[in-house]
Parts: sequence; structure tokens; C-alpha cells
Amino acid sequence: MSATAGAVWGRTEQQDFRSRVRGTLLGVAVGDALGAPVDGLGLEEIREQHGAEGIVDLGFGYGRRGAVSHLTQLTLFSVDGLIRAQVRRDTGAWHPPTDVHRAYLRWAATQRDWGPDERRKDDGWLAREEWLYARRDPTRALLIGLGDETMGTLEAPKNSTELGPEAVARSAPFGLLVGWEPQLVVQLAVECATQTHGHPIAYLSAGAYAVIVHGLACGESLDGAVQRALALLAVRPGHEPVSDALQHALGAVRQGMPTPARVEELAADGSADGLLAAAVYCALVGEDVRHGLCLAVNHDGPSAAAAALTGGLLGALHGETALPPAWLAELEGRPTILELADDFAMEMTQGPALHGPAGSSPGWLARYPRA
Repeated sequence: MSATAGAVWGRTEQQDFRSRVRGTLLGVAVGDALGAPVDGLGLEEIREQHGAEGIVDLGFGYGRRGAVSHLTQLTLFSVDGLIRAQVRRDTGAWHPPTDVHRAYLRWAATQRDWGPDERRKDDGWLAREEWLYARRDPTRALLIGLGDETMGTLEAPKNSTELGPEAVARSAPFGLLVGWEPQLVVQLAVECATQTHGHPIAYLSAGAYAVIVHGLACGESLDGAVQRALALLAVRPGHEPVSDALQHALGAVRQGMPTPARVEELAADGSADGLLAAAVYCALVGEDVRHGLCLAVNHDGPSAAAAALTGGLLGALHGETALPPAWLAELEGRPTILELADDFAMEMTQGPALHGPAGSSPGWLARYPRA
């Protein structure tokens, strides 16, 4: 797998890209934080607890307001793996799925260990962030898929019957590889999804989500990005359920005012394709980011995954300044997310100045070791 030559980065382009990277990662996290306290509740239960409109502000989850789940944790480790892949490329080693898998294994260690292990010199800085050492209801598929060193692949995927949305929900960062050809973005997201979710519906949904984010990060409209995803899916075996779900989402936009019932119908049984469709719908019909995210959580389906996916789309589309500031103010881990987002943007736009033939920044290689 090879990347294409990156864009020519002027100052304005770099600033726009950084805002979209921040928007995407913060959008995933803030959607996750909004949905996590009511995840698994039906709409009636949500309304009983939060009033007739449902949940319209950050609630208490995991002992605080603005807490995120494993969906955000894994998204951050996706970013870490992608930066490490770029840094390691100087050594002649270029296989991003392996670097992303190593990053996911570092996440798996946060779910087992009490805190960072300073003896692991190759961990880099993200795995030393103590707030990430909290178990936030990771699913069995994640813990089994990353329970040993063996990496799932398209030829030998882990959990081949797993249809859940967790692999999709960590796939937004692949879409931020704006210098890559869209079909390579799909391929990378698919390969990384098979490390925990081996059913075609799950891994093709991850590929579709990543390439939709890619279109948005490159300045396309959401509708145009979805059409591109449909064209790229069409050549892949087993794509029909995912393509049908996306078509269903586009059709639902024309059916009048958005309702919880419509979101719920799209989300269906909570599988990857349904939640992808629900997120695309909420992002298309939302009057603004807040409205789109509230649509994504107030229904009978999985609220955290639906809103995390919706937030990633809206953040990539509009950039960080469109996100609700009062929610960002209380978001768990915001300093880490911003630091990681800026590191990713800097690596993608100015990587050769950080590590390359002319010399390397020791500080950068301490943050993102080549090992």
C-alpha cells in the first residue's frame, strides 16, 4: 500500500486542514460524550430521565460530565498509529495496518493495566496519558480481537461474525489522510477494521465512513462524499447491505422533518451499516452541529456510536469552530485530543521537517518512536 504525493501546503491550507482534523477528533469525542450516559436506553427512558426533548446537554457518565467511552479512546490510538506509520517510513518499513495494530495493542494494555508503564520506552506519549487507563465498557469483540499479538487481516479476520459499529467508530482518522487516493483510504480502513470486526458489513462500513470523512476533509459536500463512497464500495464483494443503508439514509432526507423514529429505522439493529446510515442522515438534516448530535442520541438505538459517527462527519465538514463550545469546555481529555490533532496535522503537512534525510527532531521521535 503506498500513499500518493501530498498536496502543496500553503499557510491557509494548513490552517484549514488543522481545523478539520481538530473538528473531526473533537466531534467524535463530543458526540461520544453526549451519547454515552444514555447508551442502551430506549427513547422513553431517555425522556423520563432528561425531559420531553430527551438529552440536549452533556449528562453524567462514568462519574463525571463529558466523559468519553472506548470509542474515543480507540479513535485516538488510530491517530497515534497513523503518525507512527509515517515516522517509521524513513526506515524503509511501510505497512500502516501493522502500525495501527500496534497502537490498538497499546490501547488494549490501558484496559488491563493500572496505569502507564514507564519501562516501555517505545510506547510514545499517548500511552502515558493516565486518563486513558479507564475501562469504558469496551465490547467483547474489541477485547478478544486485541487479546493477543496476532493481527487480523482481510484473509484471516478476527471475529468473522461481528457486525458491531466499534470498528467504524474508530475509523475517522483514516479519512484525514487527505494526500491519499480515496480507494487507498478505503483499503486501509477495511484492513484495520478486520483486526477486531471480521464481517464484511462491519469492515466495509468502516471503509465507507473513512472515505466519507476523507471527502469532507478535502472540502467536498457530504452528499458528494457519500456518492464517492458508494462508487468505491460497488466494486467490493459483500457491499450491498452497506450501500443499501447509505442509499436509505439519502432517501430519508427527502421524507420530511427528522424524527427519532426515522433515526431508529436507519440504525435498525445497531449493526455497523445501520449506525453509519443513521449518522449520515443526522449530519445531513441537522440544522447545526448541536441539533445533528441531539438527533443522533435521542432514539432507541446505540446513542454513543451514532453520535460519535455523526460528530466525526460534522467536525470534518465544518471544522472545530462549529462545535458547541460549552460542550467542549467540559469534554474529558480535550487537551490530549487537541495535542494529538495538532501533531497529526503537523506530521501530515510538515513531516519531512520533523524527521527525514536532513535530520530528525529528537523530541518528535520520543513522542512517536520508530520502534
